[in-house]
Amino acid sequence: MTGLLRLILALGFAVALSQFPAFSDQYVQRLGGQADALQKVAAEFDASADRAGLTRQAALEELAGTQFLDSHGQDMGRVFTRLARIESDLGLLRSASALERIALPHRMRDAETLAATWGDFRPALPLTAAGFWATGLGFLLGWMIGGLLARLFRREEQDSWT
Repeated sequence: MTGLLRLILALGFAVALSQFPAFSDQYVQRLGGQADALQKVAAEFDASADRAGLTRQAALEELAGTQFLDSHGQDMGRVFTRLARIESDLGLLRSASALERIALPHRMRDAETLAATWGDFRPALPLTAAGFWATGLGFLLGWMIGGLLARLFRREEQDSWT
């Protein structure tokens, strides 16, 4: 029974991880599009601030005084924060191979982009070298987790008999 559990987990992890290289490629493409769009918004804001003789921070501070201006200033602040985070993550993800990205899921943290990528993603056969490696890594990970779970179940069974 424990061998079957290990095999099922190993196959499940293999299938799931085999999709990661393609998914991460699509995420990086979408993230790049988000960065491009936010860079355009930031550049337009900076140009407006420059025409008024202001720095970005000074222009943000001037967006205050009414409910609308306060809200717009906060929105723009979030745009600049998100852009900085996206640019940081995008640079790292672009420099990593599809296989190296397996170690970087914490850099796939833009919730909007992640949800949109997941919504459009369709699993496919992993016919790339990265896909095959990811499948093997997933199988190995699932096999190891299955072994740990099997040990736990065996200990619980032994403890219940004593």
